[in-house]
Amino acid sequence: MDEPTFLFGGWPEVGRILLIATLGYVWLVLLLRTTGPRNLAKMTPFDFVLTVTLGSAFGRVLTAKEVGLVEVVFTFALLVGLQWAFAFGRAHSPRFGRLVDVPATLLYHRGEVVHGALRRHRLTETDLAGAAREHGLGSLAQAEAVILQSDGQFAVVTPGQVGDGSALPAPAPATGSA
Repeated sequence: MDEPTFLFGGWPEVGRILLIATLGYVWLVLLLRTTGPRNLAKMTPFDFVLTVTLGSAFGRVLTAKEVGLVEVVFTFALLVGLQWAFAFGRAHSPRFGRLVDVPATLLYHRGEVVHGALRRHRLTETDLAGAAREHGLGSLAQAEAVILQSDGQFAVVTPGQVGDGSALPAPAPATGSA
């Protein structure tokens, strides 16, 4: 068993990290660049998983002596490929999209708070008021709807913006007591 290294493991280890980090970073940037902006847009839960997994894998390969450059390149390509496959599946199969996507949720509509939706998402009316303020409104009464988007952001629609309302999610059916 090797002795632990506390201060300096030697120049070969420094050179290995320099080479693997540089080539791994360049490969990752090229991979993300060639797969398009989808991986870098507002993050869905799957984008978040990809980001955390890539970061974890990259951190591991920098310090693990037993992991070679080929494994690094393959791991990054596999993770981004899986992300692309999920995006492709979502775009080409409504059924797959319903399975993996988090739908937008109506939290407030026409003066009524959707209490069941607030509970499901562990939100409060104070969160709704904050969303209204962030969108330049002085009160919820100035909003037609407040929507929790799939990326966790709030969308606030005013009466002048609502149009025919076709972009608003349908209210969830009421369940249980309020």
